[in-house]
Amino acid sequence: MLGKIVLWLAAVIFIIYGIVCLISPELPAEYAGFSIDSGDAWVEIAAMYGGLQTAFGVFCLLGALRSDLYRPALISIVLLVGGLALTRLYSTLIVPEPVGNYTYGALVFEFTTAILAALALRKPA
Repeated sequence: MLGKIVLWLAAVIFIIYGIVCLISPELPAEYAGFSIDSGDAWVEIAAMYGGLQTAFGVFCLLGALRSDLYRPALISIVLLVGGLALTRLYSTLIVPEPVGNYTYGALVFEFTTAILAALALRKPA
């Protein structure tokens, strides 16, 4: 049950945020405090924040709906979202400038999601 909840929540969050970022790449750039100064930058933000997150959300949705993708989707959350969390934490600790609410919110979401997915993997679907 925990795994299904994690997958459904991750699917909804990643799909909605991904679509919003695909439509408006300025949104995540503004949240993170950087500017989009070229066409390449706009495309990069749209692809990484929009396309990749939407696709990952769809994979989480498939994992929630199909038993054969349940464990692979949870493993992906542990590895990918957990990797983001660890890298974000490391970067937060070494950066000389202070970070803001965007970073702290992302840390909470990423660590919570990855830990819950790891806990769900300990139990059968």
